Amino acid sequence: MKILMMEGNTIETQQKAKKIGVISASDVYINAIRCFDKHIGIDVVNAAEGQVLPEGESFENYAGLVISGSSLRAFDETPEVIKQIDALIEFAKTGKPILGSCWGLQIAAIASGGAVAPCRNGRELGVARKISLTACAQTHPFMQQKPWFYDAPCIHYDEVTRLPANATLLCSNAHSEIQGAIIPVEKSEVWGVQYHPEFDIAQLRMLFELYKDDMLNDKFVENDEGHARLIEQMKALELEPNNKAMAWLLGIDTDLTDGNIRGLEILNWLNYIKSIG
Repeated sequence: MKILMMEGNTIETQQKAKKIGVISASDVYINAIRCFDKHIGIDVVNAAEGQVLPEGESFENYAGLVISGSSLRAFDETPEVIKQIDALIEFAKTGKPILGSCWGLQIAAIASGGAVAPCRNGRELGVARKISLTACAQTHPFMQQKPWFYDAPCIHYDEVTRLPANATLLCSNAHSEIQGAIIPVEKSEVWGVQYHPEFDIAQLRMLFELYKDDMLNDKFVENDEGHARLIEQMKALELEPNNKAMAWLLGIDTDLTDGNIRGLEILNWLNYIKSIG
């Protein structure tokens, strides 16, 4: 079995990130998927550059599509954004399953007539706290084995402010009403979440380093010393995920430190595409 991966960032952004040791959004997702299935085939396309398929391939060769995160703004009518929405719509005409984190949820909403805007509560960074499932989510295969309330890795400036009329809300928290949804696009369904089940502690730490200035400006940390202390604590937990004292200090538990719990949405989607394949 093989799946198609849409990288959400431009090639230029990926190259800049690589120079400072941050891997691409698609590679982060591939690493997470490989934790559940080491043998699944994954082809990556840079849809922001107009690449919809790898050379010589067709959509029929793929069991589904995964859309990674992105630093772009879904409501910007720029070529990099429009090309990705168009690529999503084109794939969705196949009726095959689609999985999206953050950016994937947002462009799916826009593709079907919903709306995205800057977060009304400001940026949500690091951990999306106390996400709660709706009654519909309790019986949906995407959220199988998820608890009623949980935390999840996250980073987003924007949020879906209006779902398409035919979408199903799956989960919410105090920061963003729409933390997850099933969004029909053409003949397909996008199983999307606003957070990042593909992020591990190492990825969060790298993002904290990358967005240091923003964290200071938004008062996530008080000063340089506070930021340095946070990075050291994250590194300690990264090296020793079972360090209960450090996890307690950071306000993090197995929702984030245990990949089998954190990545349940990914596993559930993979199980679903295998069950219908």
